[in-house]
Amino acid sequence: MVPGQGAGTLLVGSGPVARVLSVNVGRAIPSAAKGVGMTGIDKRPRDGPVEVSDPGEARLSGLAGDAICDVENHGGHDQAVYAYAREDLDRWQAELGRPLRNGMFGENLTTLGLDLNASLVGERWHVGATCVLEVSCPRIPCRTFAVWLRERGWERRFTLAARPGAYLRVIAPGPVSGGDAIGVERPAHQVTIQLMFRALTRERELLPLLAPARDRLPAGVRTPVRGETLTAERSGGRTGDALPEPAGGTRVAAAMLAPRFPVSSSGPS
Repeated sequence: MVPGQGAGTLLVGSGPVARVLSVNVGRAIPSAAKGVGMTGIDKRPRDGPVEVSDPGEARLSGLAGDAICDVENHGGHDQAVYAYAREDLDRWQAELGRPLRNGMFGENLTTLGLDLNASLVGERWHVGATCVLEVSCPRIPCRTFAVWLRERGWERRFTLAARPGAYLRVIAPGPVSGGDAIGVERPAHQVTIQLMFRALTRERELLPLLAPARDRLPAGVRTPVRGETLTAERSGGRTGDALPEPAGGTRVAAAMLAPRFPVSSSGPS
């Protein structure tokens, strides 16, 4: 939480106003990743406003004209929009020794002035005149991402860095353009996207710490969080409140909870 700011406070940054640097959309192109076929990961900045709306249960992007090819793992209500910070792209650019343009990580929104990894699950972004987005979950790296960047060991490297960026739901539709200011409304808990990412990849013992954000977790993530929370409570561990059983699941957790990486009790090494 920002010192002195309570839940529901609208923040627009201290100093330079947080903003959308570019809005990026992609078309379907062939992927060299085995078994993938086509991919929409090649996002490019779009001039002018782009309409953003909730795709609902359809496994589509929330941005007009943006391609989603892997409908098993991308798109839909909880993954309607993907945002990545220009600051994190710059860090990767320095580490990899190569230029990384806006949209290179497949993000729909390249932001400036926000620490996306410290964003809270359920926080809301007021963008442009009418659009409201809500932070839902982190991006989990996949083989398509690694092949696209042509970086050996990329999935593991991206996971160890724990700078995943954030997926967002669309709460209220509207046009979004590069240069739009972002106002942030934060909830009362402290469950960050980075914490959620660590819990869903290498540090499963952190899953109970996601419980305070239970109302805003994707439905498919609630079951493993509830299970780990109850286990910790029985063993006397300190956790958040136990979660109720979800009424239904979503596919958002299917890829996120796959055992891509070993769980380490000491955290990333």
